[in-house]
Amino acid sequence: MDIREIQNLIKFVAKSGATEVKLEMDDIKITIKTTTEGAAEAATTYVQHTPAAPVAQAAPQVAAPVAPQVPAGEDTSKFLTIKSPIIGTLYRKPSPDKPAFVEVGTTVSKGDVVCVIEAMKLFNEIESEVSGKIVKVLVDDSSPVEFDQPLFLVDPS
Repeated sequence: MDIREIQNLIKFVAKSGATEVKLEMDDIKITIKTTTEGAAEAATTYVQHTPAAPVAQAAPQVAAPVAPQVPAGEDTSKFLTIKSPIIGTLYRKPSPDKPAFVEVGTTVSKGDVVCVIEAMKLFNEIESEVSGKIVKVLVDDSSPVEFDQPLFLVDPS
C-alpha cells in the first residue's frame, strides 16, 4: 500500500463519518481515528511495520552542481511543488552524520527519496512524484510539517 492509497483512505473515512477504522494487511497495520468536529483535519494515521527494518536508508548521493536559487520576485508558477503527504517532523538527511537527500540543484526523478518525515516514531520516506531539478527548499531540517504543505519547488524542464 503506497502513500496515495493511505491518503485516499483517510479522505474516505473522514467523509464517511466513521470515528475509527482499522485495516490490517500482511506487514502493515493502519488505524485512522477522526473527531466528530472536522473529521478531515483531525484524521491521524498510525502505520506500523511489523518487521523491524531501518526505513531511512538512502543510496549514496552524487554531488550536483549548484544551480542559482529562485530570486524572491520571480514567478514560481512554472515550477512543480513536492508537498507533504503526512503530518510530522521533516528531516532532510537520513541521519545527522549523512548528507541531505537533495539540495538546490539536485536532479530528481519520479520515485527518488527527497526527505523523511517522522510520524508516531516511524520514519516515512517521501518520494518525488515529479522529475526535474530542485530549485528551492521550502522547509528547514527538523521542522514540523502539515499535511499538503509545500516542501520543495522543482523545475520540470
